[in-house]
Amino acid sequence: MTTDTDIDQGRLRADLEALVALPSVAFPGFPTEPVRAAADLTEELLREAGLEDVVQIDVPGAAPAVFGQVAPPAGSDAPTVLLYAHYDVQPAGPEDAWTTPAFTATERDGRLYGRGTADDKCGIALHVAALRALGDLRAAGLGIKVLVEGEEETGEGTLSTLVAADPDRFRADAFVIADGSNVATGTPTLTTSLRGFAVVEVTVSTLRDFVHSGVAGGAAPDALVALSRIIATLHDEDGDVAVAGLDRLPWDGDALDEEQFRREAGVLDGVALVGSGPLAERLLTRPSVTAVGIDAPTVRGAGNALIPSARAKLSMRLAPTQDPRAAADALVAHVRAVAPWGVQLAFEISALAPGALLGGEGPVATAAAAALEAGYAAPVSRIGTGGAIPLCADLAAIYPDAEFVLWGAGDDRSRIHAADESVDLGDLGRAAAAELALLRSLGTAG
Repeated sequence: MTTDTDIDQGRLRADLEALVALPSVAFPGFPTEPVRAAADLTEELLREAGLEDVVQIDVPGAAPAVFGQVAPPAGSDAPTVLLYAHYDVQPAGPEDAWTTPAFTATERDGRLYGRGTADDKCGIALHVAALRALGDLRAAGLGIKVLVEGEEETGEGTLSTLVAADPDRFRADAFVIADGSNVATGTPTLTTSLRGFAVVEVTVSTLRDFVHSGVAGGAAPDALVALSRIIATLHDEDGDVAVAGLDRLPWDGDALDEEQFRREAGVLDGVALVGSGPLAERLLTRPSVTAVGIDAPTVRGAGNALIPSARAKLSMRLAPTQDPRAAADALVAHVRAVAPWGVQLAFEISALAPGALLGGEGPVATAAAAALEAGYAAPVSRIGTGGAIPLCADLAAIYPDAEFVLWGAGDDRSRIHAADESVDLGDLGRAAAAELALLRSLGTAG
């Protein structure tokens, strides 16, 4: 049985600390040098792990991807596995929000803190650790490919276009996506579905210019009031999304605990959760709509004037089967239908990404579940995720016959995208051990 003692824990941690030290934020306006340095370090680590033909792939308009491979044994029907992760990270945000510096990996109470520790430099580190422990990769009895992206957080999707243009290069029988998370520390988890998303910006205009509220208030329409009325129609009295035409799926996987969710989400005492039905369905297989931003005068310095124009950014999370363009069109149609007073409307669809159903019942998924149990010495949980991984959904469309494994070393305390992001060091080792066990089993099967 594979255990985390098969993994070189010291090198695993050192690799992750070295990656975290590079502020590889790929968003516009941030320095490009740390992004390139993270690509270089990833290339170096993959070479050291025994991969061949390791190269950096130019991605038009984005940070390079890093790719390496070892061919399957000649003349065999051994499977090929592609391991995926990404080296780019979210911005750190305010420095004073972090207990310790964001780009200095720091251990506290068995957890390693720093930007990228969980999302998703730990994915690179566990891939490298598993490949090192596998030994002679040419003798492993399977083909291995590794693809590490440098633009996942920006959501531009240009890597998907590159893969689609050269599908044979990245083709695999199984894709192991190390960008998932455990439902809790020590609970090995397979992610079986992803929600998609669509982002629509709506601008409401009512007047040519600001006008004194004492002169025109009571007759002239205020754009911010009109926009507020529109936003208020996006949900019914229970808090369920009221936009017609959106997919809603039942959830038949593990249930979610409401009290645990309230704690994790930071819901204030006395504030009710929104929506009806099982919590897992609300979070994993039904749509949600959030007004994530509004452009309007700020309270400080606001004058007594009617507002001529106001804009909102409406972010939708979508059922795994939902076509994101159709969802955006449905939201636009809803806004047009409910807009009051004949206001003028303008729309911009600024982001689209599909969700995915990743199965969980095929031979690779079965092997992955057994590998998780071996690595963690605990029963496996199967759960969906409310977040989106656009490349994962695109790979499922490009390679419809492939199987997918989505997992990771993060957990419910990882605070990805937030200050004090962290990973449990024990689970990091166990996740690497699980991946090693999966590669061994697929190689033996091949």
